[in-house]
Amino acid sequence: MIFTQENEYSAVLDACVLVPAVLCDTLLRLAEEPAMYRPLWSQHIMTEMARALETKLHRTAAEISYRQSEMNKAFPEAMVCVPPSLTRALDCIPDEEDKPVLATAIMGHANVIVTQNTKHFPKGCIDAYGILCHTADDFLIHQFTLCGQVVLDKLDDQAAAITKDRSYVIEGLRRCAPGFVQRIEEYVL
Repeated sequence: MIFTQENEYSAVLDACVLVPAVLCDTLLRLAEEPAMYRPLWSQHIMTEMARALETKLHRTAAEISYRQSEMNKAFPEAMVCVPPSLTRALDCIPDEEDKPVLATAIMGHANVIVTQNTKHFPKGCIDAYGILCHTADDFLIHQFTLCGQVVLDKLDDQAAAITKDRSYVIEGLRRCAPGFVQRIEEYVL
């Protein structure tokens, strides 16, 4: 089954899954036509991503600005406006930095939050809003289970864009999505 932009299955991509280039590229390629889901983010998420790119990966302001611009150009419908009052009201989220992520999911009518910090989103809290919380690994496994060939084709396209073969992309994903990589390797052997 392939989803299109008419499909309303949507995922908030937390800053932590947008920072690693290969993971970000993989997630966004799965949202390109034929789209398997609709990506969502907020200005808060983009600011957190920019901060991490600068402090952890030492990217320049120009590099960060370019990346954000390209993401917003490719997915203009992804930006969700979040009222500050909603963010402040989410007392069930213990970390102030994660409240805007849940608020983005609520305002964007997201099905899932994709984050490496699932413990920051207590199940009881997100269940109240009908939202799931998956690691990037779990999310990618789910996408692969839905339509493995489309995922493989998109990984091949990703590799071709950097003049490498699929194994280069797979190796880049190994640390942040080991279960997904294992599924791919089992499937193609």
